[in-house]
Amino acid sequence: MEAEHFTLYTEGDVLYDAMIASIAGARHQVLLESYIFADDEIGNRFAEALAERARAGVIVRMHLDAAGSLFWASHRLIRKLEDHGVLVRWFHRWDWRHPWRYNRRNHRKLLVVDGHLAYVGGYNIHRENSLSVYGPKRWRDTHVAFSGTLASDARELFGRFWIGRRRPPRLHPTPQGSILVSNFSRGGRRYLNGSFASLFSNARDRIYVTTPYFVPDRRTQRLLSGAARRGVDVRVLVPRKHDVRLAQWAAHAAYDNLLQNGVRIFEYLPRLLHAKTAVVDGRHATVGTANIDYRSFFLNYELNLFTRHAGLCRRLERTFLADLEEAEEVFAEQWKRRFPGRRALELIGWMARRWL
Repeated sequence: MEAEHFTLYTEGDVLYDAMIASIAGARHQVLLESYIFADDEIGNRFAEALAERARAGVIVRMHLDAAGSLFWASHRLIRKLEDHGVLVRWFHRWDWRHPWRYNRRNHRKLLVVDGHLAYVGGYNIHRENSLSVYGPKRWRDTHVAFSGTLASDARELFGRFWIGRRRPPRLHPTPQGSILVSNFSRGGRRYLNGSFASLFSNARDRIYVTTPYFVPDRRTQRLLSGAARRGVDVRVLVPRKHDVRLAQWAAHAAYDNLLQNGVRIFEYLPRLLHAKTAVVDGRHATVGTANIDYRSFFLNYELNLFTRHAGLCRRLERTFLADLEEAEEVFAEQWKRRFPGRRALELIGWMARRWL
């Protein structure tokens, strides 16, 4: 039986160095998906590595989201990549004939090298994640690398998406209980939402969730509240500092119900939090690109690793508890006394929740 090995990344510079080293070592194929690929110090490092491999005869494919990279990428950078042989494809560019399609985004962040090594998680390719470039206020995120069968599955998922087949192949969990889950499966667009629901509904002791955009649909709210009422320790870590204020207002609209039912909410203080993880009972976990919100569950294309790998679950739980030490809890009584004007903003955010 093939042993599974995972490497967890919570520092952008360490992750980017590893990814660029993996690209440099590619012999046959490099497949890269990113929601944001910026024309900055980090994006240009990746561009140089990708261009060098393409010049060496390696197949290099890069799939970028048109909305996500709209204000980050540049024609100069993309032209440079294409001139060196990198195949660049834009996902859902604006088309006046299909305006609603533009709202459905490719939010996946995936790198697959030679079909043997893959990276997935919350990190985009931009300077905001780099301590050396952006400084101490860099974003806090999480990524994971893996090899073997899962990496082969990742290559298959990329390939299907690249040619426009949105429904992924029917994948099966590894013997150790790991599987890559897209939110568009043969079972429909709610497959990822159902995977999270299964995690939460089967919890017996504790649920630890980290998400930057916390706008839970009513089903997720019921599951988290129900778990807390039956004695499960439910803790949700969200950012105090936010890059999308409207999404934060929408999140606040859900606080009352959750807090009243015993769900504990913590706001991370030092930096902007962008990690997307969940650990249940210390034995089940997920890490990937999906937020706990309407867009990730019902609109965007996402990709998450779900696993029962004991070592990875332990590391993700330890990371959550370490982050919690730098967070402040939101208490129900305190929340009730918030400024009345904020309730109007929360209502505005909640009404817009499907478009954030």
